[in-house]
Parts: sequence; structure tokens; C-alpha cells
Amino acid sequence: MWGRHNWSPGVGTLARLARAELALSRTSAGDAGALIVGYPGHVDMPAARRVARGSPVVFNPLVSLADTLVDDRRVVPARSPRAVALRGLDRLAFRLADLVVADTEAQAAYFRETYGLPDGRVVVALVGAEDALFRSGGVESAPFHALFVGKLIPLHGLETILAAATLAPEIPFVVVGDGQLAPLLVDRPANVQHVAWVDYEMLPGAYRRAGCALGVFGTGAKAARVIPNKVFQALACARPVITGDTPAARELLTHEADALLVPPGDGNALAEAVRRLAGDESLAARLAAAGRATYEARASEVVLGARWRELLEQAAVP
Repeated sequence: MWGRHNWSPGVGTLARLARAELALSRTSAGDAGALIVGYPGHVDMPAARRVARGSPVVFNPLVSLADTLVDDRRVVPARSPRAVALRGLDRLAFRLADLVVADTEAQAAYFRETYGLPDGRVVVALVGAEDALFRSGGVESAPFHALFVGKLIPLHGLETILAAATLAPEIPFVVVGDGQLAPLLVDRPANVQHVAWVDYEMLPGAYRRAGCALGVFGTGAKAARVIPNKVFQALACARPVITGDTPAARELLTHEADALLVPPGDGNALAEAVRRLAGDESLAARLAAAGRATYEARASEVVLGARWRELLEQAAVP
């Protein structure tokens, strides 16, 4: 999820996938009670069904490939043969699964409706973060700044972040990451620092030095259905979070209680939220502590481990 690569369905990628699928087809699941296919394992699902040899296949897709590459990122033309192939691959992958695990209720509803899946075949488990790495180890001393971490893809709403920075020139913003929308940073406001890359193990320190962490602010349909890794990571590090006010975000967060939620695409609202946290240390501390408590109660490894055990036991029951 965090790496110097951008997946694209080109000829080279397809050749590598074909070699990987051949190797997978020679694998055996043995006496496993269930076989889990994780992100981005859409192309692995036919082979997974063969390898499982009758054991249930649990698919944790995170996203739809067509929704991501065609509708959100728009790197594949909507009417192209590749788009048709991606939609067909999605439909096949989802329908081959005995159980599909979505990351939010909003995403689960989308999967059910788009792929014609019955309610019982789609369940929800939050994404969470690695507890050993992302933890509340104390705030590292640094001037207040708003931090965004992520690949620069449309659902993140980089345009909104830059608009907020323009409206709040007195507050430093730090954007960590690279990707599709990086050209927007060429003429960025003077108060925006761009760091193209930070090693994954260094991200917790980046969060702990930040005055607040920014989630996603895109206005597309996909942005409304997801809670991204960066939100869980920031909550785990006990940093106050500002993110878009979406159906998915409200499954986990409550405005003014454990985060600040702003209308997606609204640079004015984001600028005002950042100003509030910069000028009110008690509010920032309260949201940070409440956000960490929400993470522990809803998205920690202990909680999600129990949830996954429940789902796997459910899938394994004949």
C-alpha cells in the first residue's frame, strides 16, 4: 500500500500476472479450513478456488479494480476494452468468493449492489493499522503543521488541501507522497512543503510531529465509501484528525467528538478546521485522546483479530 510504484494493467504487468498465476495453480491449500485472498488478489480468485479444493475462499479485495482505475483514477478509458476486461474480472472475482470482506458498510453495500451478492456473503472488518508501529508514543516537538500522507490519487482531494493551504497561509502544510496528481504541487503555495518519499517505518514519527493529520477530501463516489489507512494510522498515533464528512467516515468517527469532519471538496471548511486546531491546544489534545480511544475500541489489532476470527469461523461452518 505504501511504495514507489503505480500499478497499471499494461502488457508487462499482465505477463508477470500470468507467470504468478501459473505458480499459484501448482499450490495446495492442504487441510486449511479457509483460504484468504487479500488485496489486490482479484486475478488470483479463479486459481484460489482450485487451490482451496472445496474449502471456503474468503476475499478481502479492499477495492473494485474498475472502480479504482476507471471511475476514480481514470487511467483506463471508460469505454475501452481494458475497462470491459476489468469490470468482468471484478464480477468474476467477487462471485467466486464464499465470503467477501469489505472495509466499511458503505463499501459493502456497493459490492452487494454492483455484483449482485446476497447480504450474507459480504461482511465488514475495518482496515486498522499495525499496533507495534503506529502507537501513541508521545508527541515529538515540532512547530504546528497539518500533515497529509498518501499516494496522490483523486479520492484524496489534493486540490482541496492546496486550496485550504492558500486560504491559511500562516499555517505550514506538509504533503508526503507522490503519484498521479503530483503535478499539482509544482505551483503549490509557499506554505506547503512536499516530501516525495518517507520510509514506512518513519511514518509514525511524521505523524507524531504533526499538529494534525489530514484524511481524504475527494468528492467522488469511492471517496465517500472508504476510510483510508492514513486515518487509522493517525488515530493510532494519537493525532487529531480532519477528514471528509462522508458516510464511511461517520461509521467510525463523530464530528467534534473524536475528529473534525468537513464537507468533501470544501477548501474553506478545511482551512477553518486546521486553524481551529492550530489555535486551540485543548481541542487538539481532546480530539487526539478521543481518537486514540476510538482506535483502541474499534480498530486495534486485538479488536480486528477477534473480528477476523469470527468471520473465518463463520466461513468455515458448512
